[in-house]
Amino acid sequence: MTDASFTEGHESPLNIGALDAEDLKVISTLTQDAVFPITEMRWQPRKRRFALLLNRFRWEDPGRGRHAPERVRSLLVFDNVLGVASQGIDRADTDLILSLLSVEWQPGEDAAGQILLTLAGDGALRLRAEALEARLRDVTRPYVAPSKRAPEHPE
Repeated sequence: MTDASFTEGHESPLNIGALDAEDLKVISTLTQDAVFPITEMRWQPRKRRFALLLNRFRWEDPGRGRHAPERVRSLLVFDNVLGVASQGIDRADTDLILSLLSVEWQPGEDAAGQILLTLAGDGALRLRAEALEARLRDVTRPYVAPSKRAPEHPE
């Protein structure tokens, strides 16, 4: 089986942004169940930027009935980040694979606040931000999900 392409599915790669909590909910939905090695997190303090290179499940794919479920490599970038903290993950374990469950904006004073990235297994990343500015952009063609299944969440 070969990888699908955006042209075959008549779909375009995602390239969206978020400047408020409602927009960030869309990004959170699209990145739910994304997986990434801990080595694919980058904090650039001078640029005030935090980025993740994710293997994102394509929840928005209307063609899942025609072909196997797909993932795509995506870049999730947060600007205006003043600090980064983590909880429940061993940042020294370079073999660690993390799974993103949700992304949430917690407003503070003025435009400032915190971005909470909740991970499977009780892990979390908290980004202290001067203002909310996020971007999600697909950077590769879709590929068949290794499990050949959509992620499931027990209710």
